[in-house]
Amino acid sequence: MADPKKMSRRQERRKQKRVQSEQKAKSWLKGWGEAALVALIAALVIRALIVTPYRIPTPSMEQTLLTGDFLLTSKLHYGPRSPQSVGLPVVGWHIPNLRLPSTRLPGFSSIKRNDIVVFNYPIDEGIPAHKTNYVKRLVGMPADTLRVDDKVLFVNHEEARNFSTIQFLYSIEPRSGLRISQNRLKDAGAVPYRHTAAFSSAERVLAFMTEDVKQEIEQWTDINSVNIILRSSEEDFNSRSPFRFAQGLGAGNPDQMPEIVIPFRGQVIELTPDNINLYWDIITRYEGNRLEIRNNRIFINGLERTEYTIQQDYYFMMGDNRDDSEDSRSWGFVPDDHIVGRVWITYFSVDNWMPRFNRIFRTVHRD
Repeated sequence: MADPKKMSRRQERRKQKRVQSEQKAKSWLKGWGEAALVALIAALVIRALIVTPYRIPTPSMEQTLLTGDFLLTSKLHYGPRSPQSVGLPVVGWHIPNLRLPSTRLPGFSSIKRNDIVVFNYPIDEGIPAHKTNYVKRLVGMPADTLRVDDKVLFVNHEEARNFSTIQFLYSIEPRSGLRISQNRLKDAGAVPYRHTAAFSSAERVLAFMTEDVKQEIEQWTDINSVNIILRSSEEDFNSRSPFRFAQGLGAGNPDQMPEIVIPFRGQVIELTPDNINLYWDIITRYEGNRLEIRNNRIFINGLERTEYTIQQDYYFMMGDNRDDSEDSRSWGFVPDDHIVGRVWITYFSVDNWMPRFNRIFRTVHRD
């Protein structure tokens, strides 16, 4: 017959082993949980204050940035913004319609003309930090004077710097009886406007290309001419635009933009029924006022006004693929509190799921 004392000791040892095993498991889970929490906090801090990822979804910045590029945007250059809302950023939930007073912390450089910038799409509704991110080249600083003549951008009455990666839409005419394949154009660096493998004989071909690519294609023996597609000032796109800013520019199109001054903090602007659409989004959407037009008179927050003082700086953005970019020429100015950061590096890139190895960990410069 078994000794009851020995059985009791065995049961006690088994119990102790079970307790020790459970304590080890709890300790292991606690360690991993703490590590995961620290990693999550670190990731949120890095994303909020240092860098944020962004993927290029459209060709509006080609050839500077390509569709499928994955970017890191530096918030340290211009300084990170303080939180604009209260919520749980991990799941994307925030208290609706609650915007905190925010400021920009000091950065180690200032915003400069021709920087490639990630910003919150201003026309979206809501708090800036919750809006869709866009990326464009910053071509106009506060108080700059801008105009576009025959696609040529002028800043402060001088022709703007023409970067080698800027593209326009061209018409390519082959010699009689000849045709051009899409693949040949792509190999040269052009982006065909029509996505077909080949074009019918003697058909005009449209393609986006840089000046260097245009000059190369002009030398092909089977090409008759390469001409830029230019809309005259008589072609009116602005009046049909869904954006108030474009309507406020008057009859015209993105190839022909009249001279404007980029608004700046403290600027006093004269308000008239003719120019009110240029500033409508600034007064209402970005600076939080109520604007009404009654009997051709302008009322802000119930009071008749003929002037308005701008409350923050604004910027003008354009895509480097000038004829395939919806930008400030359409929807207008970008407020300072919508600026996220400066594009820093391409850390990965894909084209139809195939990696572009020559673009991995490639820095992005203004020039």
